[in-house]
Order: sequence, then C-alpha cells, then structure tokens
Amino acid sequence: MPEFDAMRPYNDSEVRPVLDRLLADSEFLDSIAKFKLPGIGGYFAPLLRPIVRSRLRKEVSDVNAVDDLQALMEGYLQKMLNATVDQFSMSGVENISRDRAQVFVSNHRDIAMDSAFVNWALFKMKVSTLRIAIGDNLLTKPFASDIMRLNKSFIVNRSATAPREKLKAAKLLSRYIHHSVDSDKENIWIAQREGRAKDGIDATNPAIISMLMLNKGKQRGFDEYLESLRIVPVSISYEYDPCDFAKAREMVEKKTQGEYLKGEHEDVQSIAKGIVGYKGNVHVAFGKPLDASLDSTDAITKILDTQICHNYVLHPTNCFAYEMLEKKSPVVHVGDANTVFSDMDVDSERQKFKKHMEACPPQYRETCLKSYANPVYKKISLTDGGV
Repeated sequence: MPEFDAMRPYNDSEVRPVLDRLLADSEFLDSIAKFKLPGIGGYFAPLLRPIVRSRLRKEVSDVNAVDDLQALMEGYLQKMLNATVDQFSMSGVENISRDRAQVFVSNHRDIAMDSAFVNWALFKMKVSTLRIAIGDNLLTKPFASDIMRLNKSFIVNRSATAPREKLKAAKLLSRYIHHSVDSDKENIWIAQREGRAKDGIDATNPAIISMLMLNKGKQRGFDEYLESLRIVPVSISYEYDPCDFAKAREMVEKKTQGEYLKGEHEDVQSIAKGIVGYKGNVHVAFGKPLDASLDSTDAITKILDTQICHNYVLHPTNCFAYEMLEKKSPVVHVGDANTVFSDMDVDSERQKFKKHMEACPPQYRETCLKSYANPVYKKISLTDGGV
C-alpha cells in the first residue's frame, strides 16, 4: 500500500536496485572497510573501496529477492554464532503458530541481536521470518536505512516531536503492523519499550500497547482486535552482554551529571559491538499468545511483564553478580535445564565472571553488577524469596 512506502521493508523487485545503489555508495564502502579493518580502515578506506566493492559485488551477485538475501545472511549469522555464542537454546516453541502471523513483543537488551536471535529461531523452525521494527534514530546514514529495509525491517518514526505528528506516526505504525499480520501474513517483532533495558529490568511501556491498539477503530471489539494481532511475549537472555560496560557508563553519567550525551554514531558502534562481542549462552523463550479476553491496555501490559519475567532464563553470571553484591548465593533456577543454582559446579565460571568485572572501570562496576543481578532480584520477588 502506498501509505507505507516510506517505512516498509523493500520488496523483491527493489532488492537488486538497492544493492546496486549500495555498491556505488562511497560512504557505505568506507564504513565496511573501517568495520573489517578497524586498525587501518579509517586511514585507507578510500583506497580500499575498489576491493570492498569487488568483494561485495561477488557475494551478492545472485541476490535478486529478499529470500536470497536472507539465505546469504543466514551464513553470516551462523559464523557470528560460532564465534560469539557458546550455546543457543530456546523454549516455548509450541506457542509459535505455523498457520498464522503473530506479533512478537520482546524484552530489549541488544539493538540488533534481540530480533536476530528470534529470527534465527524461526528460520530454523522453517517459520516465516520477521518484519522488524527499528527506530529512525538508529539510522543516522541513508545506507543504514537501505540495509535494514533489505532485511525485512520497517522504520519507526521516533524523530517526531510535536504531539500531533507523534500521534499521526503512531497511527500509521499501528495500521502497518495490523496490515502486516492480517493481510500480508507476516510475523512482526517489536520491543516492549523504546530503548534497551540497560539496567536489566524488563518492563513494558504501556504506550507500545496503546499504539498497537490504535488501529482498532469503533467498529471492532477490543477482544476481536487483540485476537487478530496474536501477541506472543518473548524473553531473551544473554550470559554476557557485549555492551555491559558502556551501558553502565551511560547510567552512571546520567545519575551523576544529569544527562548523557551520545557520540554522533554511538548507536552504530553499539550495534557493531553487540554483533561481534562475546555473549556466552543465549536463550530465547516464547511465551503463550495473549488471551483475547484481556480488556484493556493495562491488562495487556501486566500480562506481558509477567510472562516475560517468568520465562526469562537466568545464567550463572546473573547469580555471580548477585553474590558479589549480596555476599550470599540466590535460591533460583538457572539455565535452559532449569537447574537450582546451588546444585551447580560453577567455580571456573565464577572466576571468569570476576575477571570480566575487574576489567570494568571501578566507578561503573557496581552499576554493571546490578544490571546483571536485577533479573535475579526479579525472579526472587516472583517466587516469594526462593525456588
């Protein structure tokens, strides 16, 4: 539909022209050179353009459709998993429909990898991959928008500031998400909140749910519209967060100085670090689709929070952080095997985590520890103090 043209993912007929445009974009080619060769790319990027262009042209020579590109990306993602993830696991796969599209509402820890891991899970199950919501604030370069839209991302307008423009953007987004699920039969991924949960506390922003329901109109009942979206809560947990020190620095500076001023391309750097950084074990848990009997945005928000926190799989690193803060071990279940933490032999992993935390600047260390420990505090609160 024309009203979605500025935000929607590219379709098959647009893939080749967009790829050719990227291959001719000097700034894009320079960025690839700097990313691949961080030590020298910044100085010699212009000289490396012909090499980068030739290599990329060869790699995408057979890419003429979205599925072709995603098949190519699957190979890159597999290499990334092999290099940065010890074990990838998932649960709740019985909650994924193969017959109809769904809206996956996820907790938000990493800019790019949250949706990538959900996509990976669906790809391996041979379920239609996601249309992914991404804020225009992250796309500081035109080529970044092209790259994301080639890979089934759609652009969320977060730059609007006037109330009327923000409402207009929210209504358009709501229409697009419903159109994707109901008419195009495409799965959607959207975060439960606008920014990452840098403190490790997952909480749904009610405004996200209000946006999803904006397109309901007066002719449809709340329950009918909710059923048409088929919202599935998703909980993603990382043993190690590649951006943990940077997140802690941002939180400390906001607290001590009243604000934190991001660098011009800091979000792009965070995306890159999240992709190539070590993550240890990663778990994706799919919750139960929301019951259509829920009768308000508050009720939807509450059940999303409950499911996301309940299904969140703790890692030993969360418990090590709790130990370092509380000077005692928590009584919680850990890992996809749901093992009681106190029954695990984790001395070597504990020393590994302590060594990792020693590398964190002292002024940010407690904040960083809390971000790892907060999911444990939440689990304990949900279980009234223990397993």
